[in-house]
Amino acid sequence: FHDDQHGTAVISGAGLINAAHIAGRKMEDMKVVVVGAGAAGIACANFYVSLGVKRENIWMFDSKGLIHKGRQDKLHPTKAAFAQEKDATLAEAMQGAHVFLGLSKPGLVTQDMVRSMASHPVIFACANPVPEITYAEAKAARDDLLMGTGRSDCPNQINNVSGFPFIFRGALDVQATEINEAMKLAAAEALAMLACEDVPEEVSKAYGGKKFSFGPDYIIPSPLDPRIIEWVTPAVARAAMESGVARARIEDLDAYRAGLRERVARMRRRADAARLAND
Repeated sequence: FHDDQHGTAVISGAGLINAAHIAGRKMEDMKVVVVGAGAAGIACANFYVSLGVKRENIWMFDSKGLIHKGRQDKLHPTKAAFAQEKDATLAEAMQGAHVFLGLSKPGLVTQDMVRSMASHPVIFACANPVPEITYAEAKAARDDLLMGTGRSDCPNQINNVSGFPFIFRGALDVQATEINEAMKLAAAEALAMLACEDVPEEVSKAYGGKKFSFGPDYIIPSPLDPRIIEWVTPAVARAAMESGVARARIEDLDAYRAGLRERVARMRRRADAARLAND
């Protein structure tokens, strides 16, 4: 498990679960365009397959263009697994696409490309600090857009910190021998469900009083939501036990969840006391 690979997959996967729900679309019906065929892009694409996206519906681009079977360069097996039958440009691939995932560089996606996508298109433009298309540009092109970026000043931040520390906590507490696909899926599903809950006031305060609620601009929980550990960590621990990779068991997951909540509260009390002492 690597944060930049599988952490990105889990967080964006949580967003994709909720985006599909809002759009009224099934995973197996989605056409997904991925730009950036590095470790993160391939991890995300494989994870989307685990979520139900058909592998043949993933159009993956690397620095040389679309990954397709007619390419003259020797494709690594991890890329070849996503090879399309014929070549196409990015603009052609984006026509009718339901999802765009960018893990590449700024300015690759135009407003015309966004306009050519299917209804309620999903765009996860994760190049940082400047995404493949900015939130403002994409929203100007489509008002039915569901979009996430890597930025904290835009809706739906795809930030690995929303996942990897809590996934590790759950794995460590049951002494898991590995972090498997079931554990990653459990983490993504827990994050997706948390986004549907009422957002606590402390999250609003952290963003200058801005109010959040589930919808197109809130399909991924804020990384500052203190409840993430209560939702993700027990889900991961349960998945580890159910999938047979746990060497220790947690018999009472409700008590475990309460213990995690108290641990966070205790750390906050210490931090508040330290701030008061410094003041």
